[in-house]
Amino acid sequence: MTFPELTKAFTDAVESGDGQALAALFTEGGTYHDYIYGPFTGRPAIAEMLEGHFHGDARDFKWDMLEPVFDGRTGYARYLFSFTSTIAGSEGRRVAIPGMAQFVVADGLIESYSESVNGGLAMSQLGHEPGRMAKVFRRWSERALQDPDLAKHMAR
Repeated sequence: MTFPELTKAFTDAVESGDGQALAALFTEGGTYHDYIYGPFTGRPAIAEMLEGHFHGDARDFKWDMLEPVFDGRTGYARYLFSFTSTIAGSEGRRVAIPGMAQFVVADGLIESYSESVNGGLAMSQLGHEPGRMAKVFRRWSERALQDPDLAKHMAR
């Protein structure tokens, strides 16, 4: 499977809510690092993340991976992602956000998926109050600073 085919299979699985299809694209110990929900490691956890979290909190997903590049090990794609919220207090709100995806691939399967996205855009479109947003942003910051490479930037 080419990298564009892999990203298409990935987005098709997410859009349809097929956790088994998404999980099958990952290695046995692969990790999906989601900017909202955090990391999920292993095929069962990835399937549950998609079906329980993504499709538990939203519907009508659309995900376009654009301008994919791949060096044989690591791939990147700019993306556009949208959904309709089913979360209490935000039901029916449509959210659309741009982002950047990173795939680390081994033997044709995803070892690690991560993304860079401004989650504040989604929270604003969902109508979240500033206090709730600040609490979530602090949690995201704490998670980001657990990355040893980023933590080095905090040391002087």
